[in-house]
Amino acid sequence: HQPMFIFLSNLSLVDIGFTSTTIPKMLVNIQTQNKAITYTGCITQMYFVSLFGGWDIFLLTVMAYDRYAAICHPLQYMVIMNSQFCGLLLLLSWIISFLNSLLHSLMLLRLSFREDLEIPHFICEIKQMIKLACSDTFLNDMVMYLATGLLAGGPLAGILYSYSKIVSSVCAISSVQGKYKAFSTCASHLSVVSLFYGTGLGVYLSSASIHSSQSSAVASVMYTVVTPMLNPIIYRMKT
Repeated sequence: HQPMFIFLSNLSLVDIGFTSTTIPKMLVNIQTQNKAITYTGCITQMYFVSLFGGWDIFLLTVMAYDRYAAICHPLQYMVIMNSQFCGLLLLLSWIISFLNSLLHSLMLLRLSFREDLEIPHFICEIKQMIKLACSDTFLNDMVMYLATGLLAGGPLAGILYSYSKIVSSVCAISSVQGKYKAFSTCASHLSVVSLFYGTGLGVYLSSASIHSSQSSAVASVMYTVVTPMLNPIIYRMKT
């Protein structure tokens, strides 16, 4: 269980960072009834939201591979998921997330905005910022959709592939108790993945609509507040 607990501890740190980036500012806005945020503060918040969001995606992918190795190759599990390999996976996840968020922030700095800009979210979200820019956003749109396809679609494909192998391996188990035990080890991870990708997809689908500021904000709350809050509860219940 050591590799799984290493990934869970990192997931907890990511969730703490994610919520610390969004919730304090939201609570201050509610308390003071002042929804203003500086340009520098908005860019900084967007950077950390993108950083921790990307890191969350890669951690869930790494944890899916961990479950695949544990169920499909149990005898070689500790050889495959050794401490050096786990550390390398975590380091690569952090580096890619850092570069991705830095790229989006630098691309956003080249855009110009009105002084009385109003964002239909409780956080500074990349897609909404690009939509409200006054200058040409073609390059930003291309980078955003390309990064989303590679850094969200790629890990999702890896998760689906891992679970396709897990399902085929579990189906080959003869005993019902063995199948239940194997599937139960994946229940928490599947719940977190479904919640994370479901709410994240809801944010982008709702923001694509013209008259969807309220629904987009609700989906954004689910994505940035509710999901990180439920992650430790889900894993705690399983533990």
